[in-house]
Amino acid sequence: MSLAFPCVVQKYGGSSVATPDRIKAVAKRVAKRAKDTRLAVVVSAMGKTTDELIALARQISDDPHPREMDMLLGTGEQISAALLSIALNDLGVRAKSVNAFQLKITTTKDHSNARIIDFDADLLLQSFESYDVVVITGFQGITIEGDLTTLGRGGSDTSAVAVAAKLNCDCEIYSDVPGVFTCDPRIYPKARKLDYITYDEMLELASLGAKVLHSRAVELAKKYGVVLYCASSFTEERGTYVVEKLPEWLEQPVVTGATVDTKQVEATIMHIPSRELLTKIFEAVAQANLNVDMISIVEGDRGFHLSFTVIEDATKKLKAVVERALEGVEGWEMHLDDSVAKLSVVGVGMRSSSGVASRFFSILTNNGIPFKTVTTSEIKISCLIPRKDAERALELIAKEYEL
Repeated sequence: MSLAFPCVVQKYGGSSVATPDRIKAVAKRVAKRAKDTRLAVVVSAMGKTTDELIALARQISDDPHPREMDMLLGTGEQISAALLSIALNDLGVRAKSVNAFQLKITTTKDHSNARIIDFDADLLLQSFESYDVVVITGFQGITIEGDLTTLGRGGSDTSAVAVAAKLNCDCEIYSDVPGVFTCDPRIYPKARKLDYITYDEMLELASLGAKVLHSRAVELAKKYGVVLYCASSFTEERGTYVVEKLPEWLEQPVVTGATVDTKQVEATIMHIPSRELLTKIFEAVAQANLNVDMISIVEGDRGFHLSFTVIEDATKKLKAVVERALEGVEGWEMHLDDSVAKLSVVGVGMRSSSGVASRFFSILTNNGIPFKTVTTSEIKISCLIPRKDAERALELIAKEYEL
């Protein structure tokens, strides 16, 4: 889509709009940029609003209806969008807030985890004829039938990238983090902030637990070639660009980043009688929108043993899904091990370098850290380690690869 004026999409996370003072600060930042650029500004709910709304619903019901939960949670972004628009107008900026219904952001019917199908960019462009800034409620959409949906984890990031893809412009993601680091600076204070990182590397890091961007947003950006820029809304410090290829003048390290995810649980289902039931379990897990990783299947005397990792918050749902899938089947058992962490290194430089795996595992072995369930890709190595060793392992890896 060709625009007659310069345009940028900005997204502000919950911490950036957590209080009235923070909203005013964001408004000043937006107003400065709006002097020469049309802005579509996507906002999350204020601070911990979403968590508070979830807790409120739990006081009413242990199992709230998914449709009604989306109706409830969608109010958070509407509040922050309206408040930011009020602040912008107070600064003399022509701004208005719009929600998913007004922009016709169409999604699938998967309440709490919907995916964007399309939205009417013409409605947004029409708004730019009269307004310099359009503030959009992130995290939400509507079904073809008109029901409100929410997009799940990273939903506001995904909303912002979808808008940028339609408008064929860059997308700036602002949070309380000044960019993408080589590893978690809270664990390894010497971690470096990257000026550039590729889509593939960012996608791996996001899927492995890095909190700067959600993997769904990165997937969408890669698909449509949207340049992402991640920075802090609290400072003017330069952030990180997420791009298809690194600039030619920039030397590519073998390992770009490392992560350790301590929110993973290893699920093991034992004594599965047949391959057909293995398939049935995977189908049930997929239908329940549960993301699993580190998959291992071993055939034993009493059937198959299936192991995989899943986030801690999903274990209750996983149990119910597996029980339904294996209803009527005798002898199977399920164990959940919450004493593990997933340690990973990522880098497109691995494609052309040998010995990365041996170096990675030598570091762990030489420091008495046991590992198991290894998975690899062209640009990633992951393994499970004891959770008690998580921070020490990340620090050792960071020092070894000079991250």
